[in-house]
Amino acid sequence: MSKTELGHVKISRKNGIATIEFYHPSHNSLPGKLLAKLAKAITDEGQNEESIVIVLKSAGDRTFCAGASFDELVAIQNLVEGKAFFMGFANVINAMRKCPKIIIGRVHGKAVGGGVGLSASVDYCMATKYASVKLSELAVGIGPFVVGPACERKLGLSAFSQMAINATEWQTAAWAKDKGLFHEVFDTTEQLDDYVEHFAGKLVSMSVEAQQKLKRVIWEGTEHWDRLLEDRAAVSGELVLSEASKSAIGKFLKA
Repeated sequence: MSKTELGHVKISRKNGIATIEFYHPSHNSLPGKLLAKLAKAITDEGQNEESIVIVLKSAGDRTFCAGASFDELVAIQNLVEGKAFFMGFANVINAMRKCPKIIIGRVHGKAVGGGVGLSASVDYCMATKYASVKLSELAVGIGPFVVGPACERKLGLSAFSQMAINATEWQTAAWAKDKGLFHEVFDTTEQLDDYVEHFAGKLVSMSVEAQQKLKRVIWEGTEHWDRLLEDRAAVSGELVLSEASKSAIGKFLKA
């Protein structure tokens, strides 16, 4: 079985809280099939009357999400395949944007590229102090085009530009909290999990209708993102075919 076939997306429900967990053995990187399953899980739970609040998390104890699957990126041969891959991230971001329910992000470790995009696309994001963040796309000849709108919306243009241009440097969880990406940062995973459970439980007790209306207000002005992210996916899909990108990704895989 190839690496792009590995991993899982799991859903569990308890007391009105739906937990969506994703996992891939390569530091929770996300190949196309997992991205499709993740987008579907978010959409399905948004429509499930049993689920009032959604928690998005990953398995493992070190990396929240390493972003795109480099094994899949290096295998892209044409524009159609390139755009299709990056549409996977676009579809997940748009699924979170359109989901009528509040989504809480649980970020226990490092987030790279698409992992930062996921963190920026939840409605309330909590992390540990080990959750350093980096937008590494420029360093591999691409650029954070698909995740850019979500990141800029949360971080602001200046901080997003800093991450996008300084593509090889990690920013700390404290920095991410100061810029608005994270809303809470905890010293340990245990503290993070305890507060996520407490916070989600509080939301479950509040008006569902009010939460749904609040979510629409929070995401006002993003109605054009279906087209915007598709256009951005096409840009990334073209760049990933370049010799510069192929060489940079190949070096990363050999490291």
